[in-house]
Amino acid sequence: MENKTELMEVPPTGPRPSDVASQTARALFSLRESLIRGEFGPGERMAELPLVARLGVSRTPIRLALERLAHMGLLDVSASGGFTVRRYTPAEALDAIEIRGVLEGTAARLAAERLADSAEVATLRRLGEEMNRLERLTFDSFGHYMDLNEAFHGAIIDLAKSAMLTRAIQHAVSLPFASPSAMVFPTSGLAYADEALAIAKEHHRSIVEAIAKRQGTRAEHVAREHAFIGHRVLATALSDSEALSKVPGASLINPSALARTGTP
Repeated sequence: MENKTELMEVPPTGPRPSDVASQTARALFSLRESLIRGEFGPGERMAELPLVARLGVSRTPIRLALERLAHMGLLDVSASGGFTVRRYTPAEALDAIEIRGVLEGTAARLAAERLADSAEVATLRRLGEEMNRLERLTFDSFGHYMDLNEAFHGAIIDLAKSAMLTRAIQHAVSLPFASPSAMVFPTSGLAYADEALAIAKEHHRSIVEAIAKRQGTRAEHVAREHAFIGHRVLATALSDSEALSKVPGASLINPSALARTGTP
């Protein structure tokens, strides 16, 4: 009688790819929030094993999350292959906002040039009108304004209809102090807060109008000028410790470099 050997399926060892992806996303979010809150200081080494114990995930997701954070610009990769918290000079932080403004200006121009139907502007117009109804930022309205502002900037990018530009902007705003709403909270504590809000609202109205009228050059100019509000606020906050403490990711910026670099 012929003997037949049955092949038994051996279950794979190690975590499933879906588990790794889920753990990586959780580790990425947690570590990014910790960096923004200043729980890790600039130059501090991000050792994998302590982070495994801290977050309760395996080593592979931690490594992948650290690589993503380095790609975002929040960490530096050392010569040994490890990771350290990046320190930004004031000039680098201000440049990050300016670069975001250039990209958003391009997005506004493309949105105007590629507008196929005036109805496409409806969402952008509605968001602008909702923000315009907020006379001033209060404790109760602050969060709502932030959500509307983020959605407004996202709508411009969507109207640009450019996957390449979308990826570039996503990378630019991954730095916490460079995002469209990063300077909203710090602005609320400055002497010219109401003036800045009024200017921002006027910019929003002008951007919507320019895109709706397919005025690409005007839309780009206003969008870039709009980003300069954030640039101005950060420049002011860099010499005001209380205002700087309200800037997301402020712990990553070294304000003492102002005297050495001459950054305004």
